[in-house]
Amino acid sequence: MTNEIKTELHPLEPFFPEGARMLMLGSFPPAANRWKMNFYYPNFQNDMWRIFGCVFFDDKDYFLTEDRKSFCEVRIRQFLEEKRIALSDTAREIIRQKGNASDRFLEIVKTADVKGILEQLPDCQAVVTTGQKATDTLLMLLQAEEPRVGQFSVYNMGNRQLRIYRMPSSSRAYPKPLTEKAEIYKNMFRELGML
Repeated sequence: MTNEIKTELHPLEPFFPEGARMLMLGSFPPAANRWKMNFYYPNFQNDMWRIFGCVFFDDKDYFLTEDRKSFCEVRIRQFLEEKRIALSDTAREIIRQKGNASDRFLEIVKTADVKGILEQLPDCQAVVTTGQKATDTLLMLLQAEEPRVGQFSVYNMGNRQLRIYRMPSSSRAYPKPLTEKAEIYKNMFRELGML
């Protein structure tokens, strides 16, 4: 008897607010048993929404619920709509080789159609990757140049010029303190005139 390899389809629809100026791309959500909300970066151990709290509100807990045990999805969605930040991931179907969320053990079976996504976001000026796996996948799909962490490269898509930012992972496995990560993100938002 052979073991059938189990793949996972992406469980979330892309989040595309009207007039999105930025597209943030991770790799793929963690397993559902790690979720604290039904939205992107749902793992409570992931610091993305703490980074955003630090950058925009000088409060790492800004996006937490009152009991401080979860993220407030409604507040996050409203904020992203106001700032016109779109979210998606670079993978649409994956195999978890070790059953966890680690990018190291994530095998991408089917990538997202990033060019198609960007065509749906005509006001988008920047594509932001939030980890090495997402960066590698995006660069392969676009045949674009890799920027250093915290920096950007320029990508020409028809008559539109996009910045591709490579940002630090919001995973706690990435060896940088929250405050340092937040400062790198803050610099990016300043450069894009979004702060």
